[in-house]
Amino acid sequence: MSTVAISALPIGTVINAADVLPYVQSGTTKQITKTLLFTSPTMVTPILGTVTSGNISACTSTSMVMVTPVIGAATGTSLTATGTIVSTGTAGVGYATGAGGAVTQLTSRTTGVTLNKTTGAITMFSAAGTTVAATFTVTNSTVAATDVVILNQKSGTDLYDLMVTAVAAGSFNVTFRTTGGTTTETPVFNFAVIKAVAA
Repeated sequence: MSTVAISALPIGTVINAADVLPYVQSGTTKQITKTLLFTSPTMVTPILGTVTSGNISACTSTSMVMVTPVIGAATGTSLTATGTIVSTGTAGVGYATGAGGAVTQLTSRTTGVTLNKTTGAITMFSAAGTTVAATFTVTNSTVAATDVVILNQKSGTDLYDLMVTAVAAGSFNVTFRTTGGTTTETPVFNFAVIKAVAA
């Protein structure tokens, strides 16, 4: 068999399933098929350069290191970071739509409420405001004893002093009183649970 220069070989425009590329490995002539070369190749430590598109959803590796990636809209079940998580946009950092809920207090202003959401709004029972402190319990399965619960007044004519007390697994207490107003109304308090640990 005479030697044929690579430059003299014909140039193919389409690779068919039956086409092969011969090569010699350790003195044995072998072939590379279209499937091996293009459909399911195995690459060991390749240098890919700049990848502009593709789908890596089937990858099983869990130790990928990305440097300054532009992620865009991402979804997931958890995120662990050793550094600071910050937001430079106007949306800020917080809960997405669907994480919150609302509940209305019944019977009296010391009647407990149940809302198993990490954030939400509590509408108080209609009653006159008073400077005498009172307390009600919020039953909430998302709360751990180590969590921090933030509480503020969303609406109402009277101004309220609000305190979160007795944070426990599955509940927290809200202690409240007005700064002097006695309006009969149904003020609304917003809350958010910040997940925290003791150590």
